[in-house]
Amino acid sequence: MPKKIILTGDRTTGPLHIGHYFGSLINRKRYENEYQTFIMAADVQALTDNYDNPEKVSSNVLETVTDNLALGLNLEETTIFIQSQIPQIAELTVFFSNLVSLNRLRRNPTVKTEISQKKDMFGEDGESVNFGFVGYPVSQTADITIVKADLVPVGIDQLPVIEVCREIVEKFNRIYSPVFPVPEAQLSEAPKILGLDGNSKMSKSLNNAIYLKDTEEETTAKIKTAKTDSGSTLVYDPENRPEISNLVLLYSLVNSIDLELAQADLVNINYGAFKQKLAADLNSYFREFRERRLEISNNSQLIVETLAVGRARVLVEAEKTMNLVRSAMKIDYKF
Repeated sequence: MPKKIILTGDRTTGPLHIGHYFGSLINRKRYENEYQTFIMAADVQALTDNYDNPEKVSSNVLETVTDNLALGLNLEETTIFIQSQIPQIAELTVFFSNLVSLNRLRRNPTVKTEISQKKDMFGEDGESVNFGFVGYPVSQTADITIVKADLVPVGIDQLPVIEVCREIVEKFNRIYSPVFPVPEAQLSEAPKILGLDGNSKMSKSLNNAIYLKDTEEETTAKIKTAKTDSGSTLVYDPENRPEISNLVLLYSLVNSIDLELAQADLVNINYGAFKQKLAADLNSYFREFRERRLEISNNSQLIVETLAVGRARVLVEAEKTMNLVRSAMKIDYKF
């Protein structure tokens, strides 16, 4: 039987960090054994809130692709492509936009939260939010369905976006023809990694992250200045002691041990010694990845060829999908 199709990807707004790695990237090597895998560099989606800084988006496409290639993916099984190079996605977005109301999009909890986090851009009440940002779940639906994906890996905060996608697909299939599988969310079980400043998330825009391309010296310096608390014990208690719990979580992840064993490991170690050990363990864990990443970043031909192959593969699948869509919608004119 053919493998199910999975689509995942990254917004190209900056280098990927260890939060991305443990939350998503680490699973992509496993996906290729179980699914037909598509990985998308989401530059169009990144433009929805970076439309006035296109250089930021375009300059990070190759960074994002390099981070993915450094995972050691089998490019016979996994396809990497750039969103903007598949024009059928934009066409399908237009058709899907008729199948969801503006109020439904504005009520989406994920979109509402993201608008509220961007008050400097969109205003205190989101009165200046652009259509592209409110409607990005529609575009995301087109991303998913253009390759007829069955599964979409997401964090819990993105579940409302997948629910909109499912509603749009079900409505299309009902009104026109059952062209698409109704995609399911594959919820990540990875715990969320906080920013090193104690912020609720590690973020490119907040500059509180350890990037996958960071050197060992940069990683050590960032861990050294990471926020902790006034306590003296190294415990995992995210509700009451989030900052130190975040570092204990990182320790458990890079040592591939559960949190209980991690805490047992850290009895009677002071904060300074713990940070030194955590930095050393992080650098050891990512050493092979970073060596591979450096080699790939110096091989622009490999990156270009990977994207050319990915684009060609997706264009074929995208046009097959759109032929079905146009036929179902009675707009496959023969004259």
